[in-house]
Amino acid sequence: MTTDVSSAHPHPGAPGRTARVPKYYRIKQQLLTMAEALQPGSAMPAERLLAVRFDTSRTTVRQALQELVGEGRLDRIQGKGTFVAQPKLYRTLQLTSHTEDMRAQGLTPASQMLDIGEVPADERLAGLLGIGIGERVLRIERLRLASGDPMAIETTHLSVRRFPGLRHSLATYPSLYTALAEVYGVHLAEADETIETALSTPREAQLLATDVGLPMLLLSRHSRDAQGTPVEWVRSVYRGSRYKFVAALRRPGGTVVRRTTAPPALDDPGTGGERATALDGL
Repeated sequence: MTTDVSSAHPHPGAPGRTARVPKYYRIKQQLLTMAEALQPGSAMPAERLLAVRFDTSRTTVRQALQELVGEGRLDRIQGKGTFVAQPKLYRTLQLTSHTEDMRAQGLTPASQMLDIGEVPADERLAGLLGIGIGERVLRIERLRLASGDPMAIETTHLSVRRFPGLRHSLATYPSLYTALAEVYGVHLAEADETIETALSTPREAQLLATDVGLPMLLLSRHSRDAQGTPVEWVRSVYRGSRYKFVAALRRPGGTVVRRTTAPPALDDPGTGGERATALDGL
């Protein structure tokens, strides 16, 4: 099989080297320009029409479209076509709930219970929750929605011994964290969170209304209360094409100096006032 490529200008700093750009990639860039000129939710032309427009095969067009779907620029709906994606939602890397994150963006949060029941703690889960191996763990699997759209599959694990009756409390309180605070007097204070990528399984793809094998964001959160006692371990699968993560970073030991004058121009670092932030120790 051959790949349709074209020459491009050599990259600066690499004299004598000419980049070879696949045809699908050039088409992808043109499709992206087309999508950016349309409103979210607008339909893209059919594959056969795009193939005629770009004088190429439908296979090449499909590859370009698939990459844009994977990047969250387009949405593909089975039996309907390809559409310009809605703007990505953001999730702050701090100890907030799905409900808080969605409401902060003007969206209506909701949850659909997929499964709830007790399981015995294996060695790893026992260590995470600070309980004995074989002790009962409440496992709660929920589909998280934002204004009706499925966004994540969240599986939470909590000690049954520490939170007796929690299963019934969830029917009364609007969120898990509210139930923990109101019924058990437990407030989350800190957590360790790991973010990885994974490909969607058939079940995950069906629940999240996406294609099998598309990139997902896999989050693991281990939360503790103010005394450092483990509260929960959560595994969440997010639609990678619909989310971006936002965090405020600061250098350890750094001191932030508030700007009092205009920032310098990017091409003239020696003039124009102080920097937006100055960090000691750099």
